[in-house]
Amino acid sequence: VQLQASGGGLVQAGGSLRLSCAASGRAFSRSATGWFRQAPGKEREFVAAINWIGTSTGYADSVKGRFTISRDNVKNTVYLQMNSLKSEDTAVYYCAASKGFGIVEVTTGYGYWGQGTLVTVSS
Repeated sequence: VQLQASGGGLVQAGGSLRLSCAASGRAFSRSATGWFRQAPGKEREFVAAINWIGTSTGYADSVKGRFTISRDNVKNTVYLQMNSLKSEDTAVYYCAASKGFGIVEVTTGYGYWGQGTLVTVSS
């Protein structure tokens, strides 16, 4: 599975962005997928995850109610809709695919990673 994240950019606080993660490889449609982020000087942290078929999702407390993860297995793409952005959301965002079906909230549960896309929220 190869992953390509896109959609990052500069946005004002309170604004919205939608990140996309396009995947190649048939295994993607049978893999749970997650978004993680890493701010300068900090460890990579879990943001959101979705199971292989899109019927179950999980979110970090810091983004609940503001971010929504979804997937389109026909297009082999996972999305992260980010609303009400805050300056503390500034980070490089990575998508990742696991080797299993269910949601995983730790980096060690993922075997495939995209290259990351930078999100900068100005206050």
